[in-house]
Amino acid sequence: MTLHSRKLEPGKKVYFASDFHLGAPSAEQSSAREKKIVRWLDQIKQDAQCIYLVGDIFDFWFEYRHAIPKGFIRLQGKLAELTDAGIPIYLFTGNHDMWMFDYFPRELNIPIIREPISTKIGDKTFYIGHGDGLGPGDHTYKLLKQVFNNKACQWLFARVHPNLGIGVANMWSQRSRINNTKKDEAFLGEDEWLVHYCKEVEARQHHDFYVFGHRHLPLDLPIGDKSRYINLGEWVNFCSYAVYDGESITLEHFEA
Repeated sequence: MTLHSRKLEPGKKVYFASDFHLGAPSAEQSSAREKKIVRWLDQIKQDAQCIYLVGDIFDFWFEYRHAIPKGFIRLQGKLAELTDAGIPIYLFTGNHDMWMFDYFPRELNIPIIREPISTKIGDKTFYIGHGDGLGPGDHTYKLLKQVFNNKACQWLFARVHPNLGIGVANMWSQRSRINNTKKDEAFLGEDEWLVHYCKEVEARQHHDFYVFGHRHLPLDLPIGDKSRYINLGEWVNFCSYAVYDGESITLEHFEA
């Protein structure tokens, strides 16, 4: 998927963040994290030309026709404030919140993006995606993703009453990988599957920056001689994000 090119205005920046996992590992910790994210959005709104939220913003999300998961209203209100002020926000689905449909586009004027995109910002080309199901291996999840994205399966889940459906999903999310991220911090070297994927894409088409989430480990690695792979990390432990100023992209941490 390709988005239109975007000219970067003088003094403006582009921000990227992912894996807020709101809802995990507990309501109390999630609430404190949500308030921190809102403070971050308040800080960056002064010079943000646009914001990319690159998946797993929620640890679980399913939109029924007339119901959405309770909570996260501070974040939704802040996102509405930013879009109302003319700051475009792009929201990617992740493996935890892939069941987003029309709520965010209709209520908050935020488009939903389901696949990696190629886009040009200023003079640089970007390849942006959540990162789940890409690269070698992980065949079980790739099969499950096909099931989760199946329209018939989504229709069947929507027949379950929200009290039961959301309740069961919230219980499942307590077993989320984000709850054990400290065990997942080790850099995998040659086995970093998203690095393999970036190299495959780069062999077909050049991009200056590859920006992904999902991995939960902040990373800034070369892809060949002219490209870099940025993993945005997560907000349970690292509070990490990336900022692009028109020349370079850097990983930063907010109140970590």
